[in-house]
Amino acid sequence: MEERIAYIERKTNETDIKLELHIDGSGKSKIDTGIGFFDHMLTSFARHGFFDLRLLVKGDLYVDSHHTIEDTGIVLGQAIKKAIGDKKGINRYGQSLLPMDETLVLCAIDLSGRPYFAYDMNLTVDKVGYFDTEMVKEFFYAVSYSAGMNLHLKQMDGCNNHHIIEAAFKAFAKALDEATRIDDRTKDVVLSTKGSL
Repeated sequence: MEERIAYIERKTNETDIKLELHIDGSGKSKIDTGIGFFDHMLTSFARHGFFDLRLLVKGDLYVDSHHTIEDTGIVLGQAIKKAIGDKKGINRYGQSLLPMDETLVLCAIDLSGRPYFAYDMNLTVDKVGYFDTEMVKEFFYAVSYSAGMNLHLKQMDGCNNHHIIEAAFKAFAKALDEATRIDDRTKDVVLSTKGSL
């Protein structure tokens, strides 16, 4: 099987991002976004999805965390889309119901090529570390639209904001791992009656 790898660079007046993603990795990562909690979330994403991820972000953190987090989502979405290519043989769908202590988060994905994002999470503090919690929604929205995926995130239970956000990133990782996995039954075609995704 051809290696499913993407390398994306994106530079604007607000951010300078270099990202390398190996879909069929082992969970290794080297991440520096300048936001410690965000690094922790993306490290968890790589580890629990068995993706290899190298990411360096230089953003205008003197403004706030918005551009850094949103633009990282855009670039990660682009990398996912590029790495999976024509989508032949992939499961297409993935889901995870992930517990973390008192928290339970549902993530479901369809790599349909049609972007849609549904978000139902109740975060009750403005920040976790230097990470603005309102950026959870913005990050996953950016990923879903750049990747062309249908993405649903739903908090089923939980009250600790760190746990809720981390469970969301881990559930996304597990669901994406399942959706991108190769199924030998469809190895030469895409899983669609249309014939393409």
